Amino acid sequence: MTDTLAAARYARLRWNTPLAEEHADLLLDRLDLTADTTLVDLGCGWGELMLRAVARTYNRAVGVDSDPTALDRGRRAARERGLADRVQFVEEKAESWRGTADRAICIGASHALGGTQSMLTALAEVVPSGRVLIGDGCWPSPPTPAALDLFGNEFLSLPDLVTAANAAGWRVLHLSTADQREWDDFESRHRAGQQEWLMANPEDPRVPEVRDWVDSRERVYLTSYRGVLGFAYLVLGR
Repeated sequence: MTDTLAAARYARLRWNTPLAEEHADLLLDRLDLTADTTLVDLGCGWGELMLRAVARTYNRAVGVDSDPTALDRGRRAARERGLADRVQFVEEKAESWRGTADRAICIGASHALGGTQSMLTALAEVVPSGRVLIGDGCWPSPPTPAALDLFGNEFLSLPDLVTAANAAGWRVLHLSTADQREWDDFESRHRAGQQEWLMANPEDPRVPEVRDWVDSRERVYLTSYRGVLGFAYLVLGR
């Protein structure tokens, strides 16, 4: 029997990052994919952006993640879209995957590769010559004390992120950041599946715990990092 609460966790998320449809299209344009391009998505989750990349050019791709539930969602989507013969989902930690590709995606998964700078170095080994699309948290301006208390030194400033990419041998071919509407939509979608579950299951004994989590996440977003934490998308080449 399917656990409806588990299914609700990411149910309303298109992808697990603050990213609008048109912004995603722009990033895939800059990634410059062709039918012969091999692609790997490290920390892919359910691989929605990777699947869209493959649907564009019918190239081949590998998605790597350690979350079996997310991978199952990705495999189902690949089958439904007729892409199962072009896409492989691998249950493995991103840091332990060994291979090379013409292109790579690593969005919201720098922690899986040891942090931002380690990610940039690791991607240089995965893509010896080609392009990568990264998405990472950043500070567009000095963070507030509340944001620092929440995230610590996990993220770089936007200029330092570019400097780190250059130091790892990458050239920045494109840079854009999530705007406030993208952030609000992402945060709302992140809570929406569980908000809907709460309304549909008022007698479930897990309701108090889930409600507290949803309310806490909303409160922390609104008081600690809304309009403070940024998210940058960089297409890098070497």
